[in-house]
Amino acid sequence: MCSRIESCGVPTRTTLQKLGAEVRERRHKRNLTQEVLAHESGMCLNALKKLEWGKTNSQVLTLFGVARGLKTSLSDLIAGVERRQ
Repeated sequence: MCSRIESCGVPTRTTLQKLGAEVRERRHKRNLTQEVLAHESGMCLNALKKLEWGKTNSQVLTLFGVARGLKTSLSDLIAGVERRQ
């Protein structure tokens, strides 16, 4: 992870893990497989898997695609991340 971001007080790893958990939970609630969500999001399966496990720092456009695939807004997805402890 970018040390510059970490030094600004953003807990990068924890935030990415929360984002991944939020995406995974929402995918499960919609009864979607990773393959279907990846297709609906316009991303490759491996990228989605990395996102769900907090192993990648996704670009904003990628997150917009994931939100679209989950039939939610990006702001709602991020709000879900922020609610996680």
